[in-house]
Amino acid sequence: MTAPMRLGMVGCGDIAGYTAMFARFNRRISLPACCDSSAEKAQDFARRHKIPTFYISFEQMLEKTALDAVYLAVPHHLHFPMAQAAIQAGLHVFIEKPITRTLSEAFVLADQAEQAHICLGVNYQYRYDIGCFALAQAVLRGDLGTIHAARCNIPWQRTAGYFQQAGWHAQLDTAGGGSLLTQGSHMLDVVLWALGGQPRTAMGYTARRKFKQVEVEDLAHGQVEMQDGALIQISSSMVANPEQALTIEIYGEDATAIYTDRPLPHVTFKGRRIKKTPPPILGLHALQRSLEGFRVWAMEGRPYLTPAREAIPALAVVEAIYRSAQSGCRESVQLGE
Repeated sequence: MTAPMRLGMVGCGDIAGYTAMFARFNRRISLPACCDSSAEKAQDFARRHKIPTFYISFEQMLEKTALDAVYLAVPHHLHFPMAQAAIQAGLHVFIEKPITRTLSEAFVLADQAEQAHICLGVNYQYRYDIGCFALAQAVLRGDLGTIHAARCNIPWQRTAGYFQQAGWHAQLDTAGGGSLLTQGSHMLDVVLWALGGQPRTAMGYTARRKFKQVEVEDLAHGQVEMQDGALIQISSSMVANPEQALTIEIYGEDATAIYTDRPLPHVTFKGRRIKKTPPPILGLHALQRSLEGFRVWAMEGRPYLTPAREAIPALAVVEAIYRSAQSGCRESVQLGE
């Protein structure tokens, strides 16, 4: 049996708690240490998840703990320097989305990981969602025929506590963006993956409808033109009341695919009968499967669904939508380094 992957947890917030829980359910993963800038949070996290050692210094954790990989669930502006430090230490990196705060940083980080033969995976966990995976595979196989259009809607709600409890979410220099980057890019990643082509241009609007005091948007609408002429619409919101289900609709020449995450994640095909392909990793939840998918990649060499390069198109489209919202013009999606 392959030795358990020794995973250092960096950042002890909500998403890290879920990841640690799923890691503890996986006998092929061990958690030797965790780290947070708050000693109180790090100590409490270590106690709750039975982690033997905690740190307030990332550098000390890398120096003093034997690890195979690190999991980064930290503010977006820290993704780049922390991932660089881990790569230089010879550790694999499992990082929360987006890969980095800016596109230029993402290209540098992907290059460095590849040159060092380090596995750098981005946790776009919806690629491991049972419905999203079946949808993407059907589109990629050509089961829907030529794709004309796609539409994704993220009608979520956030309260003032979202910004009060993690103030970095509210600032452009630490978050890089709001609803579109932090929530909407999940669905955008799935649609871009499914369509398999290159995004060419984007137009967009952003607004602060509810949270006037923050620097990032709480509502974003975008339109993306693919190289083959297919169009993608995206709406991403923190202001829906009440919060509604995620949806993806993909319209092809021969059939239509409709995904929703409620009451449970599933995809429905209309127009023809299409086989639903299950994700390549077993598990009850997409995050659980994504974590195991990364472990299998890092420790056994089997491919992960979102290595660094695969996460770049979604970030490039988000940046183009943001530029368009500022300029009022159609903007090119910059996928060249």
